[in-house]
Amino acid sequence: MSEQKPNYITPAGFAAMRARYDQLFGTERPALVEVISWAAGNGDRSENGDYIYGRKKLREIDRELAHLSRRMKAAKVVDPARQEDRSKVFFGATVTIVDEDDVERIVTLVGIDESDASAGRISWISPLAHALKGASVGDLRRVNLPGGVREHEILAIRYPDP
Repeated sequence: MSEQKPNYITPAGFAAMRARYDQLFGTERPALVEVISWAAGNGDRSENGDYIYGRKKLREIDRELAHLSRRMKAAKVVDPARQEDRSKVFFGATVTIVDEDDVERIVTLVGIDESDASAGRISWISPLAHALKGASVGDLRRVNLPGGVREHEILAIRYPDP
């Protein structure tokens, strides 16, 4: 079995993942097991919608629990507030960039499991994040995007306060 790559994640991202796991395991799954148990006691399971749906939902929850468990086991929590070199873009940095059309954008480089492009949180392995890594304010970086090559200038780099 090959070794899994580390799953870099911020402390907030790990806490959110842990909270989701705890909610599924401690609340949703036990409640669903209770419904399935009740439905199983109602007779013919082949035509029992509560039982059939409950079993399907339980399999989905168990799959998600297994996925979350694997991701948390591989997690390497990196606290961006502890970044020593704050003059360059690294994991956890919040970066203000401007493209060649003068469109300004703010992005934060985060773990795969916590990325949400619509909220400005991009995965640290995305093409844009790769282009930005190691950059300083004033640097120009080219990135290959589906729409073609774009050039971005780094306007500001911020990290959370320690």
